[in-house]
Amino acid sequence: MTDLNLMGEKAVVAKYILQAASTEEKNAALLKVAEKLLANTEAILDANALDIKAGEENGMHPGLIDRLRLTKDRIEAMAEGLRQIVTLPDPIGEVMEEFDRPNGLQIEKRRVPMGVIGIIYESRPNVTVDAFGLCFKTGNAVILKGGSDALNSNKAITAVIREGLAESGITEDAVQLITSTDRAVTASFMKMNHYVDLLIPRGGAGLIRSVVENSTIPVIETGTGNCHIYIDKEANLTNAVNIITNAKTQRIGVCNACESLVVHEDIREAFLPELAKALKPHNVEMRGDEKVCEVLTDCVVATEEDYGKEYLDYIISMKTVSCVEEAIAHINKYNTKHSEAIITENKETAEKFLNGVDAACVYVNASTRFTDGFEFGFGAEIGISTQKLHARGPMGLKELTSYKYAIRGNGQVRG
Repeated sequence: MTDLNLMGEKAVVAKYILQAASTEEKNAALLKVAEKLLANTEAILDANALDIKAGEENGMHPGLIDRLRLTKDRIEAMAEGLRQIVTLPDPIGEVMEEFDRPNGLQIEKRRVPMGVIGIIYESRPNVTVDAFGLCFKTGNAVILKGGSDALNSNKAITAVIREGLAESGITEDAVQLITSTDRAVTASFMKMNHYVDLLIPRGGAGLIRSVVENSTIPVIETGTGNCHIYIDKEANLTNAVNIITNAKTQRIGVCNACESLVVHEDIREAFLPELAKALKPHNVEMRGDEKVCEVLTDCVVATEEDYGKEYLDYIISMKTVSCVEEAIAHINKYNTKHSEAIITENKETAEKFLNGVDAACVYVNASTRFTDGFEFGFGAEIGISTQKLHARGPMGLKELTSYKYAIRGNGQVRG
């Protein structure tokens, strides 16, 4: 028996234990794990320092180093995410719908756990905690496969979680971590449909494509983020500059960072110099079309590839348009169906944009950086789904559940 099969068997046993756990038991365990994370902050940071050092020595991109790095504040945020999950209603057992049939059958549609969830992810060790917390609250066992670049961090965090579960009297196998860095093991994990009920990839386009194409387990696709902001001719330009600066520069290595701007040609001369001035301290390279370059003479000429690229870097592409319809068409052609925004004071234009853009999250006069489970009040997120089946956008508790029908009768038989 391979180690993967053993992990699968343990996860199946754990899922039935978790399905029987009360909300009070689950919440107490989550609070215990949050407490243990804070108590073990230094050990986690020491492990993370090993990963950071290896990443820097291997020439890892600064945006990916940022994703990988843990700090005391980020560990506190992970613990706070668990505490917030505790305050959220437990969806398990919720009666979603109930009705009676003419033959007297009483039918309930109840929310239930998925079972065993597998998550394959890159770089971000905070995913280890977020994934555990959401899966655990919804009664799901989880098997994690993090990237090799975060292995030390993930091992340290998982050990702390399992310690907290043991002290809470709940099976440690509610969370398991695959520590092998062999790609063949990852490939085998994708075929474990006899143990794993749902597989969720979180990472770059290559990882997501590999999982979607090779998995025999049902997959929820969490997409990359080529996120746009459209600055309308009736935009408040001060708001636009502030929003774009935040969306582009607050954290460059995240999927909800702004990568591309669409600018109405009527305001380019008033707007672009002010934007360039705001982005200059952050050393953001601006790549634009011909009309942008006419205004910003030091701007790099954008290529077709630029418009469809998730940079995860201090680079932004810019395209001018003559109307909101053209902006919508450009965005729908190049976006990854993640997060898009419009800056405008015209309510009719805003509604046209909201209705016309095909994305999981569409904003009016706000930064795309808010596409996040914590910011949406979900406590954390398991990922941001860019597909349309079952779940879309930040995936919180309810997105990790399925349902069953409970039917009560008094002797009915079918004629």
